[in-house]
Amino acid sequence: MGLSTGVVRASILRLAHHRSVRSLVTGTRPGRAVATRFVAGETLADAMSVARDLSDVGLLSMLNLLGEDVEEPEQALRVRESYLSALDASAAAPDIDPAVSVKLTQLGLDDSIEACWANLRPIVVSAEDRGSLLMIDMESHRYVDATLELAARAHAAYPRVGVAIQAALRRSETDVFALAPGTRIRLVKGAYLEPEDVAFTTKREVDANFSRLFATVFARGHPVDVATHDPKLIEGVRARVDGVEGGWGRVEFQMLYGVRRDLQSQLAGRDLPVRVYIPYGTEWYPYLTRRLAERPANVWFFVSNLVRTSR
Repeated sequence: MGLSTGVVRASILRLAHHRSVRSLVTGTRPGRAVATRFVAGETLADAMSVARDLSDVGLLSMLNLLGEDVEEPEQALRVRESYLSALDASAAAPDIDPAVSVKLTQLGLDDSIEACWANLRPIVVSAEDRGSLLMIDMESHRYVDATLELAARAHAAYPRVGVAIQAALRRSETDVFALAPGTRIRLVKGAYLEPEDVAFTTKREVDANFSRLFATVFARGHPVDVATHDPKLIEGVRARVDGVEGGWGRVEFQMLYGVRRDLQSQLAGRDLPVRVYIPYGTEWYPYLTRRLAERPANVWFFVSNLVRTSR
């Protein structure tokens, strides 16, 4: 996300919000077909099928129901039931044992913290009953305080609850010191278009902060999910963890479904732990646009395949 890349990224996100572009992608068969490169499908069964395929080649998985900014309480209740179903499916497939990741704006966070907790708490209880790993996604900067508060509540109730931290946000360097000891951290770069006063604007800055954050939380004893496709950052993590006895017991690499499949296989082939984030559901368009924006090379892949499948 160098300066020029940052401009391209912002332009892609703005263009993607145009009604005609969204209609082209979501309303045509070629557009939906190409989107399956990055999205497992629209159902939990689709996601579990992908998780099983990944397990067959030595890759772990994490299920994520797409969607955000739920406005109606009834919608949040339906999302809660969907997450509970994902945990049921996870428990029913012990040979795969996928983790589950939740977004709090799907569970009523825009209503209130307490409304969200009323929906999150049963999910936490279900995860504890099943011994499943449960992760909480970090969304745009305006939700960070509430997300950290709810993540702390959830972790206190069940230690196998973790939270994502975004290296792009300037405040993350301070936020990690407020996390309870042993909290699992999913360290990501961050895919939201944020104001310059709250987020770093160049790839160099984000990468440097990612490395600093990893060094900090690893030294403090946190389990860390290194969620990046950047080979330089991955090699830096490997060098640091290799030098610590038992270090790989609390570090794993995480990558997105459909992105750098070659690197996923390469790391798994070296007996390093790799988990693939599997998005599914009907609300896949915002997720897809962020994937295209964070790596502009994906845009060429998408457009070229869109043209080819339209013929």
